[in-house]
Amino acid sequence: MKLHVDAWDPAYGQSFDAADGPQAPSTAQIQPDVELPARAWRAVDPPTGLEAPGTVLIVDGVQRVDARVWITDDAGTTHPGVAASYAAGVVRCELGRGVAQVATTRIERGLFTPLEQLPPIVAGNIRYPGRRVSRGEPKDLALGVQRHMRALEVGVSNEERADGDLLIVDGPLQERAHLPRALGYIKTHRAEYLPAELTAVVTSLRGGQRTPVFVLGTSWHRFAWYLRLPGPAGAPWNGIVRAECSADLTPSAAIDLAHLSAVTLPRFASQAYKDPRAPQNLVPIAGLERKLRAMLGDARLLHRALTRVAA
Repeated sequence: MKLHVDAWDPAYGQSFDAADGPQAPSTAQIQPDVELPARAWRAVDPPTGLEAPGTVLIVDGVQRVDARVWITDDAGTTHPGVAASYAAGVVRCELGRGVAQVATTRIERGLFTPLEQLPPIVAGNIRYPGRRVSRGEPKDLALGVQRHMRALEVGVSNEERADGDLLIVDGPLQERAHLPRALGYIKTHRAEYLPAELTAVVTSLRGGQRTPVFVLGTSWHRFAWYLRLPGPAGAPWNGIVRAECSADLTPSAAIDLAHLSAVTLPRFASQAYKDPRAPQNLVPIAGLERKLRAMLGDARLLHRALTRVAA
């Protein structure tokens, strides 16, 4: 078996790439009549007197490709792969005490490739266990890393749960939809799912207001709603985030979580002088990301160590 490491720094992508073509229009299925009929859609304020939960757990993960590799097996066939590091952690926010601290962190690494029965690659003190993916296409390799990172996020989430808490997961809920009292938190909008007349409700929201709950169906179904975080006025989508919860909940339970998000998420909104992604990049998420990225280690040293192993 032979190992080859791409000379390019992974931060700049890879030395070859394939055009994906233009993005296709959104084909999501929308059911807007969960909370209000579509014709009656309006901005929704949280109920008077509703308080945020005493404990909020915020989960996030980070990933990094340390090197892109090619592995030649004993039959002479070359397989692409990536050596990747990924980490996940939980910030526990005790709102009554005004305290937030990183409660749990975990880090893992792996060599992702379609090659079967791959022994671990050891680069100095760092070990990359073989992790098989179905195909060696760049998207498949990236999805393989992402799936393992999501599984790590689920693991750290389960370690910190307690009765009455609220779990906020940075990113789509997807594989984590089974977690109780969990919200997916999406701060980047890549598609406009709603028709124009309902999108107008989104862009007219004031800080702390949300849209009615609707069902969003892509490759999976969930309840979803848009919420505007507090902050200075700006572009129509400035400060807009999307929250989502499991489609296995009853509509009334999803609406209760939507109300709860409207009194909870604004408390964590960042400010422009602290974070260029303000207000959407919540303050606990930004702090957790910094800690997790530091745990991944120096990317240049890891790339160099892998290159020495290949040599």
